[in-house]
Amino acid sequence: MRGRLGTLTALYVTQYLGIGFITVGLTAILRDGGTSLDTLALLQVVGVIWPVKFLWAPILDRYGSRRRGHYRSWLLVLQSALVLALLALLPFPRPADALGPVIAICAAYVFFSATQDIAVDAVAVRMLHEADRGTGNGIQVAASYLGNLLGGGACVLVYDLLGWVPAVGLLAALTAVGLLVVWRFSEPARTDRVERVGTAYRALLSVFGQPGCRRWTFGVVPLVYVGAGMAYALVTPALVDAEWSLGRIGVVTGVVTSAPAIVAGLVAGVGVGRYGRGAMLVVGGVALVVSTTMLLPLLNGRAPLGGTVTALCCFMVAYTIANVVLYTVNMDYSRPGTGGTDFTVLSSFGLVCSFVASSVGLAAADRVGYPPVAVAAVVLVAAGVALGLAHQRRFPRTPHTASGSTTGQRSTGVRAAV
Repeated sequence: MRGRLGTLTALYVTQYLGIGFITVGLTAILRDGGTSLDTLALLQVVGVIWPVKFLWAPILDRYGSRRRGHYRSWLLVLQSALVLALLALLPFPRPADALGPVIAICAAYVFFSATQDIAVDAVAVRMLHEADRGTGNGIQVAASYLGNLLGGGACVLVYDLLGWVPAVGLLAALTAVGLLVVWRFSEPARTDRVERVGTAYRALLSVFGQPGCRRWTFGVVPLVYVGAGMAYALVTPALVDAEWSLGRIGVVTGVVTSAPAIVAGLVAGVGVGRYGRGAMLVVGGVALVVSTTMLLPLLNGRAPLGGTVTALCCFMVAYTIANVVLYTVNMDYSRPGTGGTDFTVLSSFGLVCSFVASSVGLAAADRVGYPPVAVAAVVLVAAGVALGLAHQRRFPRTPHTASGSTTGQRSTGVRAAV
């Protein structure tokens, strides 16, 4: 199991390296080169590819090589494509002067990364036993912050000291580590029947036919994500209103808060396995309520460095704990035969909720101010946690007999739904 978790760690971290570089590092480099904010906003739009990746997830579940490994065959191609996309950035040492090609390459990278995530998630669904799913999803969430820290922080530092080519070269070399891992990876053979692509696409809806899945996906997930997302959407404008410099805001929100979030993801993953989904959801929810309250001085215009950084770190730790639980239950509802599709469609709904939360939070704050929105966020999170705890008590997990098959209540629900 340590080998399997190590494989997932390497793949999750390397897929997020470029994402962190594009969303944080490249944005800073382009802004430093004089790129307008409107153009930078266009660069951020490529991130929309991630929430819609469920549209092609069934293709990965349907097609694959049995000789090389069903999902491993996809990973060999996609991990190579990630490296090549980064290498394609090397000829543009002044990216601000070549925005068209740079944005096109970034869009391609995000597409490859999103597709690679489908394959890795499907592998995780098949390989991880019940008790290890918390740890696996803790690694996934922590990897996103580590990728942000390395891609958005370390590579920018290398760029500042040595220039564009060494920075992008380092990024490509780190990503290539994932390719070496894939070459060494021996995927368990698929013993289930691979369905036709039409059946795979029907899994986009049949996943919700499992007992309690609709209540979880359309009740618990939006309440927690919208509540937490509304609160976090207020942070950057509140810091600007408090007259923090853009440089300080970027370092604190993009780098400083990532370190405790990485630790929180790993610890929360272990906690889910030891104490259960419901208990860790309560821990994350209570921590979100407390940490959102800690943000009130900032939201009222007072932002001393030490207190504000502490509050932001606590918030990210709390959000990470809750996120690990949400991802773990999503994996519980993912069936081995359509793991890529199931996990992708469930997690994509959470991403959509996060996007909506940012818009709703900022629009509401424009009308009533920051503090009332923060209070509303606390209420939503508390309601989500209460509903989630009730869900876990009503629909307890049943043991998995092996990584490739399931038995018990939810397996029966799957057969009925399909």
